[in-house]
Amino acid sequence: MVDNQLRTVSGLATRRKVIAATGAVGTGLIAGCAENEASGDGNSGNGGNANGNGNGNGNTENTVEGTVRISGSSTVFPVSEAAGEEFSTMHGGFEYELSSDGSTGGIENFFIPGESAVTGSSRPILEEEIEGCQDTGFQPIEFQCAGDALTAIVNPENDWLDCVDYETMQEVWLPDDAPETWADIDPEWPDEEIELFGPATTSGTYDYWTGEVLDDFRSIREDFQGTEEDDLIAEGVAGNPYAHGYLPYAYYDNNPEGIKALEFDGGDGCTAPSLEAASDGSYPLARPIFWYVNQNKLQEDEAVQAFVEFAIELSGDFEIVSEEIGYVAMNDDEVQENLERLQAAIDGEISDEDAIPSAN
Repeated sequence: MVDNQLRTVSGLATRRKVIAATGAVGTGLIAGCAENEASGDGNSGNGGNANGNGNGNGNTENTVEGTVRISGSSTVFPVSEAAGEEFSTMHGGFEYELSSDGSTGGIENFFIPGESAVTGSSRPILEEEIEGCQDTGFQPIEFQCAGDALTAIVNPENDWLDCVDYETMQEVWLPDDAPETWADIDPEWPDEEIELFGPATTSGTYDYWTGEVLDDFRSIREDFQGTEEDDLIAEGVAGNPYAHGYLPYAYYDNNPEGIKALEFDGGDGCTAPSLEAASDGSYPLARPIFWYVNQNKLQEDEAVQAFVEFAIELSGDFEIVSEEIGYVAMNDDEVQENLERLQAAIDGEISDEDAIPSAN
């Protein structure tokens, strides 16, 4: 079941541990009425708010006060958490609330009703969800925040499977004639029950897996253990030599000893999941992950503006997004394009089409 527990996060040095410990449950706050005042003493007042992630130069006083509510995907959670931690460290009056509800759970329960200003999603927002936002009275604005290499995993003791393809995964996961044991798939494999772990049905990763891998959107066998805490998927597979599951690459990257990543053959041979293969497009299960922002709150709340601007800039930070978290960081051109679209959204000069690029 999805747990929407809120919590406060602090301490950059603990980020990867937080990913491993929580995976899906958390909340952080950002707040603000962003004002960046040059101190006036010393040199140059650069005046730039939130420009340049990392710390300030000591000559500029950044003051952002307020609270920002962020809901949504457990996949996007560590990126949102990093942005919230970094920004709240820079602005003492700023708080963020961050929860891991799943993409669908976050959009339906918090974003569409207008409770959260930002929601993370590991799949593009659905047409009916866009309509739900518009019925509430606001336009959602899409910003890709990273790239993921969705990873199929088994226990390290599994010595009969190193690479899978779409057909194998469909045979395992689709409800029709679902195999009970590995031997039901191949008689040379162990006659042992397959224990399955995966994201909950409220998850965007579940939507991606059923739609893109199983080719049957939201159709899946029922006897798997679903959770919004991705580390529990890793723990479940680590605890049973006959288990199998799938999770975002960052959660595999944070549990490298207890689970084995499977290569994936999309028709051009087996490719191991990696950030490099996701970035160059050679890994078949490479996918974008997103933030969606409530345009009304964006236009009305300077804290939301400042935080989203900062978060977009952080999405291009290789050290944080790739090395610390385990996703593909956005490149400079993508960051700049997102910043320009952010300004257009704040100014009310963005079209519905430009608001949701993935829908075009």
